[in-house]
Amino acid sequence: MDSTHEPKSLSTNLFYLFLLLSTNLLTLFLSSTFYSSSCSLNPIYTTTTFTKSSSRSTNGFDGTGNPDTPQATIDLPSEFLAFSSGQVLPLGFNANFNSDTFHPSVGQACTRFPDELSRFMTYKVNGSCPDDELSAQKLLLKGCEPLPRRRCRPAAQPDYVEPYPLPTSLWTTPPNSSVVWTAYTCKDYTCLINRKKTQKGFDDCKDCFDLQGRESNRWASRQIIEGSLDFTIDEVLAAKNPGTIRIGLDIGGGVATFAVRMRERNISIVTTSMNLNGPFNNFIASRGVVPLYISISQRLPFFDNTLDIVHSMHVLSNWIPSTLLHFLMFDIYRVLRPGGLFWLDHFFCVEDQFLDVYKPLIESIGFIKLKWVVGKKLDRGAELREMYLSALLEKPLKNSW
Repeated sequence: MDSTHEPKSLSTNLFYLFLLLSTNLLTLFLSSTFYSSSCSLNPIYTTTTFTKSSSRSTNGFDGTGNPDTPQATIDLPSEFLAFSSGQVLPLGFNANFNSDTFHPSVGQACTRFPDELSRFMTYKVNGSCPDDELSAQKLLLKGCEPLPRRRCRPAAQPDYVEPYPLPTSLWTTPPNSSVVWTAYTCKDYTCLINRKKTQKGFDDCKDCFDLQGRESNRWASRQIIEGSLDFTIDEVLAAKNPGTIRIGLDIGGGVATFAVRMRERNISIVTTSMNLNGPFNNFIASRGVVPLYISISQRLPFFDNTLDIVHSMHVLSNWIPSTLLHFLMFDIYRVLRPGGLFWLDHFFCVEDQFLDVYKPLIESIGFIKLKWVVGKKLDRGAELREMYLSALLEKPLKNSW
């Protein structure tokens, strides 16, 4: 019996072959685009070349008499390049970035210290990080801020215990097991509490860890003394309508006693601190308030016109280069909302510096002076002409721009 099917024409067969090939190619394209995602341990990234300028003598030649090479490529660790190189976005162009590539944030100065950077970025991926807090902090303070991320687990005490509950934690020394002590001279909190009495030499905030000592009275007085450099928290809060100071920042806040005092008044304060020969960030967190591990060089990580109050005691002073201090003061102005308060607490300098540099610098920012008290610092002798400024400054409520 004859078949009822007509043989297919050559053109029809070629059409089906083309369709099959096109489908396979489209599948291959889609799989390479959508499955090379950020979930992969080997994402697609663009190559970033880091260079350093060679040092130049005044005549444009190096010590050998040869012209300087304009730039020399730095040999950087592979983990640093893996983190810092531009990462291709798995879903393509992103209108929020205005790019199809994501560039992770890393301190520009990191590449100036390749040996330290190499030590920091040398570790076993998915393993334990080296116990390198001290060297990592030194790298950060040199300008490698933020430090690059790492793919390893940080050092931690094996016998860590849960912190004390609130409100007990606010005024209780935490257990020693909350800290990895390798980076510090003291190896427990008893040593830190007693170090002002037992240790010679200078340490930042040397008596801060003694919560039963000077910290127990700091900013707590209910008595307002006219002309005193020591403003009280209640005195400062009285400058604004009740309840309008709600959130803020304490720059270089030691062990965060300022934040604790404010928390007792239902005000949330973030405290910046470094770990200068003491576990300040661990201690702050153990008390139940928020630490922020950034230096005074870092742009404040808050949006414009958002904070009600910024406080800083002793940290802002004449040890900071005046240009950097000018930038920092404007950054404080930036993050304060209109009507927000800047409490400059015990700014240290000498009299000539104050009149010639710091008074004009502070006045140039645009704050309104609510309190402005200048006093002599006499503990090392009047002949040094050392002084403090304590000021309560307000960002204008209207026309602050």
